[in-house]
Amino acid sequence: MYILILYYSRYGATQEMARLIARGIEETGSFEARLRSVPEISTVCEASEDDIPEQGDPYATLEDLGNCAGLAIGSPTRFGNMAAPLKYFIDQSAGLWMEGTLEGKPALPFTASSSLHGGQETTLISMMMPLLHHGMLIAGLPYSNPELNETRSGGTPYGPSRFTGARGELEISEEEKTLCLAGGRRLAELAKKLL
Repeated sequence: MYILILYYSRYGATQEMARLIARGIEETGSFEARLRSVPEISTVCEASEDDIPEQGDPYATLEDLGNCAGLAIGSPTRFGNMAAPLKYFIDQSAGLWMEGTLEGKPALPFTASSSLHGGQETTLISMMMPLLHHGMLIAGLPYSNPELNETRSGGTPYGPSRFTGARGELEISEEEKTLCLAGGRRLAELAKKLL
């Protein structure tokens, strides 16, 4: 049994969050955390990347998505929306939707943005919409995590987020780290209850 951490990361900020969420999942001892990324997409024609990326986590398959016990889904913020490569992957999941494969499974979105008010919450919501169509249950982060009230950077009740700075110069804050770990633990705990 595994929880899928599906993400796109261009410069590494979202990938760092994915690894923290994975750590939170595995701290519970209930599930393996399976890290998977998605390839870049072509803007002029349909093109394929190699099946195995040159570096980083393997690319996700629809089988990875369909067989997971829960899902953490992450993207950098692109004008208040999820990045196109992640949306492209999700758009291919209609077969899973038709079969109801993801219904009743928990999901947690996460994001990183280069500006503090760059659309973190709308990006999280943009990732929630297809998950709700799939019948997934959104985990979110409750305010019992005191870091939500203490953070001066990322972190929302919609899911973990982080502020990277305009050039990606900011390290992940302690509150952002803690919320990623808490999100992973919450996702695993919910998945265990829902089995």
